[in-house]
Amino acid sequence: MAPHSALRSLLLVSFSVFLTVALGVGLPAILNASMRTVGLPETSVTECAGQSCVHYRLRQRVWTRTCETPARARLHRLRGVSPEGRRRRRRQRTGGVSLGSHECGPAGRVQRRAGLWAVVNNAGVSTFGEVEFTSMDTYKQVSEVNLWGTIRVTKAVLPLIRRAKGRVVNLASMYGRMGNIMRSPYCISKYGVEAFSDCLRYEMKAWGVKVSVIEPGNFIAATGILTRDVVASTANKLWKEAPSQVKEDYGKAHFDQHMALMRSYCNSGQKDVASVLDAITDAIRSKHPYTRYTPQEPHWWIRMQLMTHLPGAVSDFLYF
Repeated sequence: MAPHSALRSLLLVSFSVFLTVALGVGLPAILNASMRTVGLPETSVTECAGQSCVHYRLRQRVWTRTCETPARARLHRLRGVSPEGRRRRRRQRTGGVSLGSHECGPAGRVQRRAGLWAVVNNAGVSTFGEVEFTSMDTYKQVSEVNLWGTIRVTKAVLPLIRRAKGRVVNLASMYGRMGNIMRSPYCISKYGVEAFSDCLRYEMKAWGVKVSVIEPGNFIAATGILTRDVVASTANKLWKEAPSQVKEDYGKAHFDQHMALMRSYCNSGQKDVASVLDAITDAIRSKHPYTRYTPQEPHWWIRMQLMTHLPGAVSDFLYF
């Protein structure tokens, strides 16, 4: 190895270790000190590191100024409203169009209205399966909704958003920032949403349009998107449609072990989507919205930081 390559590697590892220590120890201490300075109660170090909650509370109480938007009067009342009430109000704000809709027809009807301040691309589907067990049709179907649907809806309403100097809010995922076993179709689509959002943000800066990405963590318990019945039906489909050579090489024991892992995720994660709704609300209302919001459990937030900042060899050793 050339001397400069060795030095570069050493500097990279040193920086990664420093950043990890700073995120895990220094940042919570700084945030707690800031809380004391402005007279607000401290929160736990884990909560600060995992949810950036102190920063968010400081933003809300001290220096955030919300902009005057047509939806502001309705948005601030979302807290405490039932899920059905939230859905009804979302339909009211969009003239009967679901915020998650990826149909060009409704988007066209929105364009014929007087104006549009914000679009929230929320619709999404998910599945699981190792790469060699996953068909190309599955990859296409997941990306058709999660990625191409987001792009289509955004393009359809972007002229109105641009003229209003409004907001584009895209729902990605923690899996838009890091991969995982058996989740490649979903990860690919959400990585794409992240890339699309970044490119759009660069382009829209000159127009005064803010583009934000929401990166939820594990909300299986809240959404019911994964159940034991879903795991069973998906497992049967994966095994039935897998090539015979793949079945022979991997073996049924290996396959069943991974399906048991997926069953263990059922009913896991956060049970309330309030943090996601708060993030969406802030992205629409705030005068200075964040580029990314991370409503995640502490251990998932820490994992995402480690996997995106540490050298691949280190994060692979820690998690795989």
